[in-house]
Amino acid sequence: MKTLFLQAPSFDGFDGGAGSRFQTKREIKSFWYPTWLAQPAALIENSRVLDAQADSLSLEASLDIAQEYDLVIIHTSTPSFPSDAQFAEHLKRRRSTILVGMVGAKVAVDPHGSLTACDALDFVCREEFDFTCRDIAQGLAFETIPGMSYRLPDGGITHNEARPILEDMDQLPFVAPIYKRDLKSENYFSGYLKHPYVSIYTGRGCKSRCTFCLWPQTVGGHNYRTRSVEHVLEEVKWIRDNMPEVKEIMFDDDTFTDLRPRAEEIARGLGKLGVTWSCNAKANVPYSTLKVMKDNGLRLLLVGYESGDDQILVNVKKGMRTDVARRFTEDCRKLGIKIHGTFILGLPGETRDTIEKTIKFAKDINPHTIQVSLAAPYPGTSLHKQAVENGWLQESKVINLVSSTGVQVSAIGYPHLSREEIYHSVEQFYKRFYFRPTKIWEIVREMLVSWEMMKRRLQEGVEFFRFLRAREA
Repeated sequence: MKTLFLQAPSFDGFDGGAGSRFQTKREIKSFWYPTWLAQPAALIENSRVLDAQADSLSLEASLDIAQEYDLVIIHTSTPSFPSDAQFAEHLKRRRSTILVGMVGAKVAVDPHGSLTACDALDFVCREEFDFTCRDIAQGLAFETIPGMSYRLPDGGITHNEARPILEDMDQLPFVAPIYKRDLKSENYFSGYLKHPYVSIYTGRGCKSRCTFCLWPQTVGGHNYRTRSVEHVLEEVKWIRDNMPEVKEIMFDDDTFTDLRPRAEEIARGLGKLGVTWSCNAKANVPYSTLKVMKDNGLRLLLVGYESGDDQILVNVKKGMRTDVARRFTEDCRKLGIKIHGTFILGLPGETRDTIEKTIKFAKDINPHTIQVSLAAPYPGTSLHKQAVENGWLQESKVINLVSSTGVQVSAIGYPHLSREEIYHSVEQFYKRFYFRPTKIWEIVREMLVSWEMMKRRLQEGVEFFRFLRAREA
């Protein structure tokens, strides 16, 4: 079937990427590559990936394109599902014969409820859905396709057996050629990465057991399944040779550094290719591995510190201590590796004192840039189950993770710490971290390096102040 993989139009400023952990307006507008759509698209001849958010396409323009296809597969999430469902309904009204399905953690966790909530949906894919999408596009009978839930002709809903998890990751073709074919690299922007950049996965799954993290608990699992080093380096070489505009490659594996010998081997290969790269990392990588990576083109690490309180880290099963994180951060500083640090407020055990402790911790270790989020109890995660059992959600137990304007809200509250107080602690965190003379000078000094960086940081500054004003309103 003529197949369209779609990131549907949604809130202005949504972090528009299938590879992102959640969709919401960020402090600085950013777009991640829809890798989870590009991967199955690479398996289906003559398919297309359309990222309506990144391309700034309107509802009507997106519908005009989508109605030309036989099969439309939409990536969705808990925050974006209502608007994604509306898009499916609009599409079905235009052309009722189009087969419409959804993929993503939201429908993987609740396939029956998702199909019940949207009559325009013909099917949803559970588990890892790459080969499920391929089988559907090839016209296989629905009842023969594992990992699929679908609507029967009489209106009933049925669920096929689970699709076995993919162990041989080298079976998956490169996504970079799909990026080049269907997407515009200049539309994908992250405040802490060079522009334009490309993000790819070298593996799926994460060994860590963090209670809040969505993908390992819903789709990827806790076994880190990896592509061969040769397979990864071959795709990087393809990017270098065919996408010369790309200034940086981001490896978006949950924790690229979990397998240190492999990370070092890939790093040495990247050094020979002469590319600049960044990756996700846990704050426990030893100096020796950091040095190998830095010596071979590593520029930045994205590090989830989450909290400056050790008990909270225990509560969420982070598998990390603040003293180890401090030593790791100092090692990165010595080697000249930049860090984008992420923090979460409102996790179990949070108090006014722990919020203060985390802000002080962030200022002490001083990552180059930070992102501060609110604890998001996604259905399918241990954090969600814990929040329901302990009555931390709103009385209705409706999971509202973003507001009607796309801004993340505080879904979890405690008897001793209200949702409103947790919510407003985010802007206080940002102000106290960034509005310090030393940090301001650090940013100004970076801006003086080039006119391009000057323009970029000024634009980000405007967006950042708008973000703070919107939160305070």
